Amino acid sequence: MDDVRQRLAGNLRKLRTAKGLSQEAFADLAGIHRTYVSDLERARNPTITVVEKLAHGLGVTASELLG
Repeated sequence: MDDVRQRLAGNLRKLRTAKGLSQEAFADLAGIHRTYVSDLERARNPTITVVEKLAHGLGVTASELLG
């Protein structure tokens, strides 16, 4: 499970920065709080609903985000 969280954290940061988004701008797009984005990029455990919001905010699928 730690592997999945680490992969998500790395992919989230990589995709967010590739799109030129700050944590705050991305949080607004995803509909979550900026501090939660920070927590997720440090491998905090997200819910499936949050993974879907993150993917939507980045314009990718949940599979791509978790890939």
